Amino acid sequence: MTKDQKDNLFVLVKSLSKSEKRQFKLYVGRLGVNEDSKFLMLFNILEKLPNYDEATILRNGIVKKQQLSNLKAHLYKQILISLRLNPSHQNLRIQIREQLDFATILYHKGLYKQSLKILDKAKTLAIANEEKNIAYEIIELEKIIESQYITRSISNRADELTIQAKELNRQNLLASKLSNLSLQLYGLFLKTGYVKNDEEYKRVTKYFNDRLPKYDINELGFREKLWLYKSYLWYSFLIQDFLSCYKYSKKWVDLFYANQDMIKLNPVFFLRGNQYLLEALFFVRHHDKFKRALSDFESITQEKWFPKDDNVESLTFLYIYTNKFNLHFMEGTFYEGLPLVKEVLEGIKKHETRIDAHHIMVFYYKIASLYFGIGENKKAIEFLDKIISNKSLQMREDLLCFSRILNLVAHYEAGLDYNLDALIRSTYKFLIKMEDLYEVQKEMIKFLRGLGDIYPHEIKKEFIKLLEKFKEFENHPYEKRAFLYLDVISWLESKIENKSVNLIIREKFQLQNSKK
Repeated sequence: MTKDQKDNLFVLVKSLSKSEKRQFKLYVGRLGVNEDSKFLMLFNILEKLPNYDEATILRNGIVKKQQLSNLKAHLYKQILISLRLNPSHQNLRIQIREQLDFATILYHKGLYKQSLKILDKAKTLAIANEEKNIAYEIIELEKIIESQYITRSISNRADELTIQAKELNRQNLLASKLSNLSLQLYGLFLKTGYVKNDEEYKRVTKYFNDRLPKYDINELGFREKLWLYKSYLWYSFLIQDFLSCYKYSKKWVDLFYANQDMIKLNPVFFLRGNQYLLEALFFVRHHDKFKRALSDFESITQEKWFPKDDNVESLTFLYIYTNKFNLHFMEGTFYEGLPLVKEVLEGIKKHETRIDAHHIMVFYYKIASLYFGIGENKKAIEFLDKIISNKSLQMREDLLCFSRILNLVAHYEAGLDYNLDALIRSTYKFLIKMEDLYEVQKEMIKFLRGLGDIYPHEIKKEFIKLLEKFKEFENHPYEKRAFLYLDVISWLESKIENKSVNLIIREKFQLQNSKK
């Protein structure tokens, strides 16, 4: 990431839309602050700067260096307050929390009855919209007020509040255990990746079962079901059971469609559910379902009622374009996918402060794969180099591994063999440092390492040998996923049959569809 993006205040100012900037200036005006106010002057300077430059700020003479930090903190707080007041950011969760704040103020003024009236309405709204943590906070305040001010409006008020508190506490505890499990499984996935053998499968399964709380599906609300499906989904990903991934991601998405108001309240969870659904369908190669799910997903995000904010727009771009690439990879329509490259590069530029570097590299890998599929190997190398040369990036090892292997193959295909031996050596050194390589990766390394010793007239025979080895892994429970990153089998078949990679994949796709 560039230096200007590291200053939080500068990033916040640059993220503001025109309407949000106008709202902030109106908010400052309502405060009765002088137009020469230092924090407003700082805002105007930052708004115009192309990059964060402390020296330029100090040259304006509005503040001394030792005071700049405090002024920046004050401006940051005022911008957040302004954004909170902006109607576009007023979702139901903020409204409920605001009602709780109002009730607290009334309570401290001794206006107990007014406070209880607001709390009762806020609690009803919170429970109806699965905001059970806030609902529990509201009940706790109700209990405090009732213990000091007896309304006598309901004779069994104490019992009612106690029962509500116990039930919400039970539900919150279950949701907390399930959300913890989901997060732990995700952490395990980032640490160890997918299981690669039966021993790892047993260890992960025991880890999951030991931490899965007891539950009755009929007693679960929306929130508890969501965390349950997420937990099962991550477990299924870890053990590479992609049909099960499809099952639980579908339950996740269907849960939102059955509770459509929750899409407005939790758009990020809805987007992620669709991303996992599409990823699972891509892994199991269900083309028709994938195409329909992608079309439905794109359509609903374009609906007028669908929530719109910077985060939602960035995630929508990320998930839709990732899967548009995947659709072309499934169909073998690599040429037809080329217009996506320009759209994605423009999208990355637009959303770069909100999309993490790892996902940008995933886009580069997909672009490289697209160019490799149509034989534009030098273009493929150009995008692979963006990944390989990024030394500061923390990425999943499998993506780094396949980027280097594809880079080697692309160099070989492009005839750039003047430094192929050095490239093979550096790739080999990188890969042997990795723990628990897939057998597919090991065989590919072995083959590439021996390329220099193969006579040109024998190369086709060696391709056939390697293809036979890979065919053994194509349906292996722990090895098959490697081919989703790099379709080595189609590449080998293209060399043997003297056809382009995209044509081989296209023919396979058409043959598969003709059998349905």
